[in-house]
Amino acid sequence: MKKQLIILFVSLFSECLAIWCYQCTAATPGCNEPFNWRGIGYLGNPCPDREDVCVKLIERKGAQEVITRDCLSNFKPFRTDIPADTYEGCRSAAKDVNLANYVNNTIKELDVKRDWYDETIWCFCFLDHRCNAASVVTNSFVVVTLSCIVVLIKILL
Repeated sequence: MKKQLIILFVSLFSECLAIWCYQCTAATPGCNEPFNWRGIGYLGNPCPDREDVCVKLIERKGAQEVITRDCLSNFKPFRTDIPADTYEGCRSAAKDVNLANYVNNTIKELDVKRDWYDETIWCFCFLDHRCNAASVVTNSFVVVTLSCIVVLIKILL
């Protein structure tokens, strides 16, 4: 019986290793500043990649500000301006000099060169779940894990 409980606990723990991030855009109520997780209606989703980080992407054009919150792995397939350093903190977008070099496009609204916004800032975090809110205090994953281990040991003994 004890061996089965340990196997069950380990299997549940291995599935929880992905970080949870808020996933919303500026069109979602509560996603802009100040952030309101009640406005977006849920507590986020686990990221698909085990080595993922949470991202808060801020794009500014004059007084307009567009904020997108998501996992980094969801940006990688279509964004080429992700900074090389994705450690904790905020950085300006990387310049992709080869972007749209061979495109002959006369429709300026498509923004194939990604130069519409005056400023693009990438903010990365991975030390706590749902950290791309930057205004919500959450419990540390380590504290929750240690608490579960202590309760499991007391049950088994």
